Amino acid sequence: MKRASKSRMLLDEVYNETAPPIPHVVAWNITRRCNLECAHCYISAGPWQPTDNDLTVAECARITDEILAVNPNPMFILTGGEPLTRPDLEEIAAYAVKRGATVVVGTNGIGLTAARIGSLMEAGVKGVAISIDSLNARYHNRFRHGDEALEQALRSIGRLQEAGLDFIIQTTLTRFNRDEIADLVAWSAEQGAVSFNLYFLVETGRGSGMKGLPPEENDTVLRELVRLQKEYRGRMLVRSKCQPQLMRHVHELDPQSPLMSYSTRCPCGIQYCRITPDGKLTPCPYLPAEAGDLRKQSFAEIWNDSELFRQLRSGGLGGKCGDCEYRRVCGGCRARAYADSGGDVMAADESCSYEPSTDTPIVVIPQMTYGGAQAELELEWTPEAEARMARIPSFVRNVVMQRVEDFARREGHSRITPEVLDNVRKGMPVDFSKKLPFFLRKGKP
Repeated sequence: MKRASKSRMLLDEVYNETAPPIPHVVAWNITRRCNLECAHCYISAGPWQPTDNDLTVAECARITDEILAVNPNPMFILTGGEPLTRPDLEEIAAYAVKRGATVVVGTNGIGLTAARIGSLMEAGVKGVAISIDSLNARYHNRFRHGDEALEQALRSIGRLQEAGLDFIIQTTLTRFNRDEIADLVAWSAEQGAVSFNLYFLVETGRGSGMKGLPPEENDTVLRELVRLQKEYRGRMLVRSKCQPQLMRHVHELDPQSPLMSYSTRCPCGIQYCRITPDGKLTPCPYLPAEAGDLRKQSFAEIWNDSELFRQLRSGGLGGKCGDCEYRRVCGGCRARAYADSGGDVMAADESCSYEPSTDTPIVVIPQMTYGGAQAELELEWTPEAEARMARIPSFVRNVVMQRVEDFARREGHSRITPEVLDNVRKGMPVDFSKKLPFFLRKGKP
C-alpha cells in the first residue's frame, strides 16, 4: 500500500514543537579522571579527580537498556574526562553496541595506542573524536596542560588512519587560534577526517575563567564556516558547536547547504542529553543543571517528566532569542544562556550580535520538493527496506531517508527496495561526503 513519504513525516516532526522529544544523542561522561587539565574543561577533569563514585559497568548497562527503551537506535558519545583512563571502556561500549546503540568515543588521543584502537573496534566503536586546538605545539600543549599533547595526538591520528577507524577533529575557538581555523579545516581534510567541529566556548567548569569572542567576531567566524562548508563539500563536514546561530548565516549565504535538510537548533533536552560520571542527567555537557538522578530514577521518568526538560521544550525563549525570526532554526545556545544569566536556561544567548526584526515572518528550513505534492505521496517502502533503514542511528535517519527518496524519484522508482538502497549506498553521499559513512559501508544498511 502506498503511503505518505516517511522522510516527509519525520521532517514534519522535527519542526512540530508538540512532537514527542527523542534522545537521539547521549553524551556520556564516564569519568572525571583525565591525564590532562585543559584550560576550558566544562567538567573540570584532571589526574587528581576521584573515580570511586563513577557509574559501574553494571549501572551503565542498566541505564543503556533504559535509554534504548525510549529510543532503540541512539548514538552514545563516551567521553570524560578522558574515557581511555577507564580500562572497562570497551566493556561499556560493547554492551551498548550489542543492544543497538551507535557508539563513538571522544578523547584527547594520548592513550590511543594501536592495541587500544583495535580493542575499541572489536567492541564495535564506530568513530573517534580527537581534540586539536592548534597545529602550533606550544599553544596546544599549553592550552591542554600536557607536554607533547599535540605530538601524541598526531601520532594517534596516524594510527587511526592505518586502522581505518573514522575520526573527527574538534577545536575550541579562542582568540589565540582564531586566525588558524581555515588552516585547521584544510589540515583536517588532508588527514581524512569525516568532520571538523568548531566549538564556541561556553563559560562553565574551568571555562568559567575564560571569555569567548565578542558577538561581532563570532558572526565573522560563522560566516567563515559557511564559506568553508561550501569549499569542502564532498570531502568533509564543517560544523559549529554551541553556536546554532550558524543556521542564520547558512539560510542567508548558502541556501543549498546540506544543513538545510535537517534541524540544527540547539537540541539540548529535546534531542540531546548528558550523563555525568555519577549518573546525573543534564540537558547537555555544558549545561550543569540536573534534570534527575539515574541512580534513583529511570531514564524514561527523567526524560519525560523532568521540569527542566519541560521548560526547554516549551519554546518560551526569553529576550531577543524569543523575539527572533530565526528562533525555530537557531534558538541560541541554552547552555551559554544559563551560564551568562546566572541560571536561566531560557534567557537570551548574548553571544549573538543579530538584532531580530519584529516585522519578519518566522524562518523555517524549507523542505525539499520533488515535483509537487502528489509525488510526495507515491513512494512505497518494502518491509525489507524499512527494516534496513531502522538500523541506521536515529540522529541521521531522517536525512538519509530523505536522500534515499530523492534518489528514488530522480531514478523513476515508485518502490524503495533493498536494491534501491544498495544503489544509493554506491552512488550517493548521504553524509554529504564522498566517503561513505560507517553505517552505509559493506555489510551495513
